[in-house]
Amino acid sequence: MPGKHFQLEYGKKVRIESIDPNETGALHDREEAEPNIERLSERLEALQNILYAEKKQSVLFVIQGMDCSGKDGVVKRALGGLHPQGFQVSSFKAPTEEEAAHDFLWRAHKVVPAKGMIGAFIRSYYEDVLITRVHNWISDSEAKKRFKHINRFEKLLESSGVKIVKIFLHISKDFQLAKLRNRLTDPTKRWKFDKNDLVERESWDEYQKAYEDVFKQCSSASAPWYVVPANHRWYRDWAVLQIAVEALESMSLAYPESDPELDQLLDQL
Repeated sequence: MPGKHFQLEYGKKVRIESIDPNETGALHDREEAEPNIERLSERLEALQNILYAEKKQSVLFVIQGMDCSGKDGVVKRALGGLHPQGFQVSSFKAPTEEEAAHDFLWRAHKVVPAKGMIGAFIRSYYEDVLITRVHNWISDSEAKKRFKHINRFEKLLESSGVKIVKIFLHISKDFQLAKLRNRLTDPTKRWKFDKNDLVERESWDEYQKAYEDVFKQCSSASAPWYVVPANHRWYRDWAVLQIAVEALESMSLAYPESDPELDQLLDQL
């Protein structure tokens, strides 16, 4: 199943509830998926090597999702095989005092991956049109302005050679509840529990609507959104790897031309 299966048609209204978070496509279980995951991981590593050597383009994975959707996990597992020298991860939580004193895109722009690098945003600048709207910290008119700023920002990055891959990890409300309970009952995971997660859970429907608006307002042919069913972690990892590999393959990556002087050095050796 190609990564385009998860791609949303840009500019059109999407109903998240119409997408099954339990989907596993033609795969039936983790054991069946493992060979595909291994193959895709190896391919992604090879493509990263060319990207790093070429140093003309970069890749930015924007990972969004509800609490417990597995944003950290997908970076650790699906993208965990990437060489750390060419891979950077940035997590976006509540703005610091310094960040809040700047425009909402400032903190994101300064950590956009440089040429040759792959970056992953765990949450992102999209939080400034998600949680801010759900809690009425900004008006709808301000949100519309921010949508335009985000679209221009992404166009700027694209024109600078940044490939943007935006992924929403889609889980069910029941799945989230099970994960929250597990965090409370498992002593090794209790540290992950945040009381605020329960507060945000009460706004589940509002978040779904906010995400649907983001998918419609902030999508393009070059930077579409992908919705990945994530109730099954192994399928989530396979899907993200498939999307990632196809994204890098679309970039026409190539190793730089060899310096002729190196042939002379080879003769000397």
